[in-house]
Amino acid sequence: MPRYTDTEARAGLEAELPGIETFANQFPDYEITIEVPEFTSVCPKTKLPDFGTIVLRYVPDRKVLELKSLKEYLLAYRDLGIFYENAVNRILADVVRAARPIRASVTGAFNPRGGIRSEIEARYPRPGFRKR
Repeated sequence: MPRYTDTEARAGLEAELPGIETFANQFPDYEITIEVPEFTSVCPKTKLPDFGTIVLRYVPDRKVLELKSLKEYLLAYRDLGIFYENAVNRILADVVRAARPIRASVTGAFNPRGGIRSEIEARYPRPGFRKR
């Protein structure tokens, strides 16, 4: 049985990634859904690639995410060793820091590995949410 350490558990959480740019929101009370069907990252323990779909939903307040910079940000995960749970929560934290939405959620649906499929969802706001 593999033994996981704090090194693997925290892998990728502090990695430097490209910034997510924003622009001024022009309208109130609407929701944006962004789907990324070819998200990839790397397992920090096995170094094998992970594949999945990331769905970001948010209600903008004063800022809207600029899609090209979001794409560059998400592409940076391709070579990053990070667990699924950390990737989803890190993406949410970085989106919240960049755009300060009214509410947001990030869902990661990861392809099966060893016959197990994982889906992780993180939501904002939430009690105890730490802004980065």
